[in-house]
Order: sequence, then C-alpha cells, then structure tokens
Amino acid sequence: KVGDQLVQKGSLVSGDKLRFDFTHNAPITNEDIADIELFSNKVVLQNAKVTTRLMSIDDAKQQGAMALFGEKYDDNVRVLQIADSIELCGGTHVVNSGDIGLIKITGQESIAAGIRRMEALTGLEAVKYVSKQYSVLGDISGLLKTTELSSAVSGLLSDKKQLTKKLDQLNQKLELSSL
Repeated sequence: KVGDQLVQKGSLVSGDKLRFDFTHNAPITNEDIADIELFSNKVVLQNAKVTTRLMSIDDAKQQGAMALFGEKYDDNVRVLQIADSIELCGGTHVVNSGDIGLIKITGQESIAAGIRRMEALTGLEAVKYVSKQYSVLGDISGLLKTTELSSAVSGLLSDKKQLTKKLDQLNQKLELSSL
C-alpha cells in the first residue's frame, strides 16, 4: 500500500529496536502503519527459519536480494532469508523469526526532503511500551469516567470550541462596554 517506490536509505537493527530510513514524499498514514505492523508481526509469528548464506553479489541479486542505498559491497555478501524476504545483511540475527517477538512501530518523522524515518521496538521492549500505553489509556478512561475515549475526547473538543467562541463574544462585549 505504501508503494513500490520506496528505497531504503539506512537502517539500524539491534536487540530491542529497529530504525528504517526510506524515500517517501509524505507521512505514512496511521492505517498504513497498522498494516505494516500486522504484516511484520504475522511474519514473526510464522516462526520461520532464518537462513544465512555467503554468495557473490551477482548471485544474491539474482536470488532477489536488493543492494541498498548505494553501498559498496565485497565480492561475497551475507544473504539473509526469512520467509519470502531476501536481504543483504552484515549483522547478527535470530535463528527463527519468532525470536524477534512483538514488533511495535513507535513513530515516524521526516529526516530530510523526501526521506522518512520509522522506528520500532521489538521483543520485551515492545511489550513494555504497549503495556505503558495501555496503562495511560486506562488512566485517561478513569479521569473521563468512560471507556469510549474517542467520543469523550471529541465531546471535550467540541465543548472547548463552544466555550472559546463564547469567551471571545464576552470579551468583545466587554471591550465595547468599556469604550
């Protein structure tokens, strides 16, 4: 959905977080982020065996691995495959995709013209993040005395708009009466 025009411009993969820099001309919608998360977590839950092979860069490209962001590669490259995904990679990795655990995208931002950055947490850090967010929602629900947060916040925003309008009208009357 996001598009085939995406080109990876950088990344970071560590034990508990991911960062992915890519070309894109606009923010990724919340719906698309949810789709990306769902797809990623489905792959993780397949617990697919991760295979790693050393091969020539030409053989890797023929197998479907993409050379990324203008990097220089040695004659032999490390090729990582998880399910249908084939990538060139230099880092240490898991034995099975399930070892990654939960993937939770925590944000995205523009880092340069036409370049976006998406960040995510994985494993226990992702679980802790989701738990904390759920707790915050519970606190807000308690303060508002409702589980229907969306409609409650919409109502509060509507009330604020009406009160601001009334305040502006009263301030105008006060200004006129002081003349």
